[in-house]
Parts: sequence; C-alpha cells; structure tokens
Amino acid sequence: MKILENGICSISSIKASGYREGKYGVTVLYHENSTAAAVYTTNKVYAAPIDITRKHLENGKISAVIVNSGNANCYTKEDGIKKGLELASLVADTLNIPVEDVAVASTGVIGRQMPMDIIKPVAFESLKRLDNSRECANDACNAILTTDTTPKECAIESTLDDGTKFKVAGICKGSGMIAPNMGTMLGFITTDLDVSRDILQEALLSSVKRSFNMVVVDGDESTNDTVLVMSTNEVKGEYDNNFQEALDYVCMSLAKQIAKDGEGASKFMEVVCNGAKSEEDAICVSKSVVSSSLVKTALAGADPNWGRIICAMGYSGVEFDPDCVSISIGSGSENVVIVDKGNITTYANPEILEAAEVIMNKKEVVIKLDLHDGCYSATAYGCDLTYDYVKINAEYTT
Repeated sequence: MKILENGICSISSIKASGYREGKYGVTVLYHENSTAAAVYTTNKVYAAPIDITRKHLENGKISAVIVNSGNANCYTKEDGIKKGLELASLVADTLNIPVEDVAVASTGVIGRQMPMDIIKPVAFESLKRLDNSRECANDACNAILTTDTTPKECAIESTLDDGTKFKVAGICKGSGMIAPNMGTMLGFITTDLDVSRDILQEALLSSVKRSFNMVVVDGDESTNDTVLVMSTNEVKGEYDNNFQEALDYVCMSLAKQIAKDGEGASKFMEVVCNGAKSEEDAICVSKSVVSSSLVKTALAGADPNWGRIICAMGYSGVEFDPDCVSISIGSGSENVVIVDKGNITTYANPEILEAAEVIMNKKEVVIKLDLHDGCYSATAYGCDLTYDYVKINAEYTT
C-alpha cells in the first residue's frame, strides 16, 4: 500500500470543504451519484441526522455529506429533523442535486436546538470553498473537530490482484464519549473503486468491527456515531479481498488516531488478547481491559498493576482459567512478562517490576494477554484516564 499525501482529496474527483467560526464548523464532501453505505451508533437515543441519513441512504446512493460541529442535534424532537433537513436542502440547492442525495451528520452538545442563525452562514461559507486540494482536505478535517486536539486523516493507494490500482481515503473526528460500538466519532471514507452497495456495506461492517468498535476512551457511547463510506465508481476492476484490506487499513489508522487523541490523554494503550477460544472471546477480554477505569488510571500513574488487569479480564464474561493466564507489558522492542501462566514473576525478580514501571512511562504501551486456551486473538485501543479528562468534561457545556 502507498500512503497518499492529499488526505480526503487524494481522489481527484472528490470535492471537500470546511469552515468554522468559534466552536461551530461545517464540512462538506461532494461527488455526485456515489454508491454509499453506513454504520451508526447502537445507542437507543440517537440524533436527528441519523434518522435523515438512514432514510437518504435507503437506495444506496448519495451525492454529498454535510457535517456540523458545535451542536449534536440530538434529543431535539421534530425541530431537530426540520433543521437537519434545512442543512441538507442548503447543500442540495447550492449543488443542484436532490435533497434525498444529501447525508447529514452532527457532533457537539446534546439536548440543545441547532442555532441555525449561526450554523447556516458557516455552511454557506463552507460550500463556497468546495474544491479538490490539500487545503480543502485540511479544512474538511478541522471543521468537524470538537474537543479533538488534532485532525485525523488517512489515504492510501492499493492494487487488486488483476493489477487495477484504487484509492481509499478517510477523515474522522473523535476524542471523548468514545466507547465500544463506536463513540462520539464521525468517520467519512471515500474510494474510487466500483463496488456494489451490498459489498460496500459488508466490507464496512467488517472494518468497523476491527477498528472503531475496538476503541475505548471513556466508556460512554455517543448518540451521533456515524461511519459512512462512498464510492465514486470510477475505477473498474475485478473485486477481491485487497479492497477489504485497504479499507481495514484506513479504518484502523483512523481508530488509532482517535485513541491517541482521547480527551486529556497522555498515553496510548493497545490491549492484545491472544490464545482465546473464539474471536468474540478475544474481543470481549481485550475490550474489558482497555475499558477499565482502574487500568486506565494505572496507566496514567505508570503503575504496572496486574491485579487490575486480571480483575478486568475476570468480569469480561468470558470463561477462562486465571491460573493459565500470562500478562506482559511492552513498548516498541521492550517487553516484560509480569504474569507467566498464573505465576507473578515480579516477586522473585523485582527488576522485572522496575522494568515494567519504566515501560509504563512511555507514550505508547502495549498490554498483552494470553489465555492459553485457543488460537484466536483481538486488539483493542484506548488511552489513560487523567485529571485533564475530568476538567474537560466538567466544563463541556460552559
């Protein structure tokens, strides 16, 4: 795979824009008559834009996406639907496309009506800037950020078995309210490969399972999660698994960027579960550990606390023998085993504990678990839980 430098605009026919004033931003993506698929939050309370986008994607086609930050347009009743459609109509009228061909997404404060007097002028300005360039890609990334500290993007070129070259590019936002089954995260992915709606949906579901659904920042599942993929259908080739691998790569990259930018985070954490009886068991165990507030705070304090790790494994709901479990902590080429098949290694070798403490001070830490009970594995992604997380969220609406 070849990394591309122009982000979401690496596909030359995709037009993008972004503009913000204060905390309110609007991003627009445009390619007429694209094949599209999406995955949404599983929260029973979901935002008005999800209702709109679900309906507009029923035929598997869209031409544009409008995304606003600063207001989630959630728990806003019928007014929320009307205002979401008002934004969709603004895009449709400007681009001369049917309103049903516009997907809508929002992120920001929940439970407050959309301030259309502020957001519509921002949307107008964003639409004026719609084009294909590195600057447009930057603007599109930045306009959707809320508590994020950095834009998030990934673009690659790959090749099918028949030699056909194709591209996959994406942007996303997400920093807090991130839990299994996605979180306050929005992701928008494009490809130029001609892919049917059904294949696109299946491929997206598979990628999301391995990437966005494996990220935990704080355990709160949002009302607005949307990951949408659109294909321009320009590149014709014999579809094979290389497309799935490329989509996985982009989604995984974006998911890791979310975890690294967790609200108040100072460290990135990977939790790898090996030796499970099934993939689902491995997913459950790794998510349980990466979600644990006690493991997260131990990471913040550089404390290699195997007790907290085995505790989180134990309440995952997966059946395993604790006396067979191994636990190691690593970073880069460094790795130390602190539990070896149920035996604590640090009692007889205090230097192992010292080495683990040094590793826990690194910016990126990998916790490896081995159940020694099968051949399946899974990896979850997260971050530490710091004082800054509390500060950010204590002042979120003020």
